[in-house]
Amino acid sequence: MDTTSALRKAHELFVCTKTVLPFVRPMIAGSWRRCATARVSCDDRRLPPARMGADEVADYRARHPLAPVLPVFDALLRDPADDCGHVFAISDAGGTLLWVRGRTGALDRAERMNFAEGVGWSESSAGTNAPGTALVLRQPVQVFSAEHYNEVAHPWSCSAAPIRDPGSGRIVGVVDITGDESAASPYALALVRAAARAAETELIGRGRKARPGVRIRALGRDEAVLEVDGHVRTLSPRHSEILVVLALAQGGRSAGRLAVDLSEVDLGMSTVRAEMSRLRAVLGDELLDSRPYALRRPVSADFTVMSTLLAEGSVHDAMAIYDGPLLPSSEAPFVRDHRTALEQQLRGAVLASGDAGLLRRWVSAGWGAADVTAWQALATQLPRGSAAHGAAAARARGLVDEPARPRPVAASSQPPRA
Repeated sequence: MDTTSALRKAHELFVCTKTVLPFVRPMIAGSWRRCATARVSCDDRRLPPARMGADEVADYRARHPLAPVLPVFDALLRDPADDCGHVFAISDAGGTLLWVRGRTGALDRAERMNFAEGVGWSESSAGTNAPGTALVLRQPVQVFSAEHYNEVAHPWSCSAAPIRDPGSGRIVGVVDITGDESAASPYALALVRAAARAAETELIGRGRKARPGVRIRALGRDEAVLEVDGHVRTLSPRHSEILVVLALAQGGRSAGRLAVDLSEVDLGMSTVRAEMSRLRAVLGDELLDSRPYALRRPVSADFTVMSTLLAEGSVHDAMAIYDGPLLPSSEAPFVRDHRTALEQQLRGAVLASGDAGLLRRWVSAGWGAADVTAWQALATQLPRGSAAHGAAAARARGLVDEPARPRPVAASSQPPRA
């Protein structure tokens, strides 16, 4: 039995009995279960719904942040898609297809399953599919033939990758290639990954031209990196602490309050004022205010973006920008408290997700390597009897048997990127 026939049998068995055969990929099995729980149709007579008419689509996509980078997608994907008889598509963050491009014949075939502009291809609307499932998992996805939940898409295969806004880390859309089985090849996956990265690079360039601003990076480093209108500088550890406090403080800080934020011993008002004078010499009067001390311009910081993503439930995105604890060597009480809270929030979200990929990235990093609970959670998510399950379970048992010790805070150990 060939792969396509085997998948169709597996799909039919799951639809009838909710039984997943062992050869079905865990990513696909998880998607099928979500679709079944949400009662998504798998009937090829019930096509994904149109969410917008032609005029609405034209107006919406003209205002969409990906509209200016459409030439990037055309340059990278048009010829490969045309040569193979595929179509390529760009959706928004909700799974609505905004642009679908390809030769007339390929477009006509795609439209027969409602793979068309203005149609919703989120997982909750269309079942397991590369664009929709990539949005759920926040990572590149390939779906082959009968791995699709809705039978209307069984003749098709697809590869898709999410596109993130460089400033906020949020997903703004998905780029997809859909066609025959070669659309789910390693080459196709590499192509959509490259297109997504190229689009993000273009967005960075446009953002710098259109919205010069202030950015701070302080995760996983003791010396914060400050970017002001495209000019980058690395700050001293003390100035890094001050900048983190001011970026998080509502309404600024008096010299007395700043002294308490920065040290458990009395710094003295004169010491704080002298440090602020030195910082002003570095930053300039245009950025730093006094009485109270405050930043005069809006600031985008990796640690505040991460907090926002966690509050929104975007754990994959938060993990993607977490390069380590906030100013890991800092003993400033304000920084230390925020560092602990941020790490606890992320750890809790990773554990609650039950996502093997997130758990693996957590325990692979310096800050999670000795996390017994995370190793145990990872072991429960891996197939019993597999080498990976055995290794995770053994690591958890080994940590339990070790003498109690604090979990390390490692600035230089970074999790593998997705």
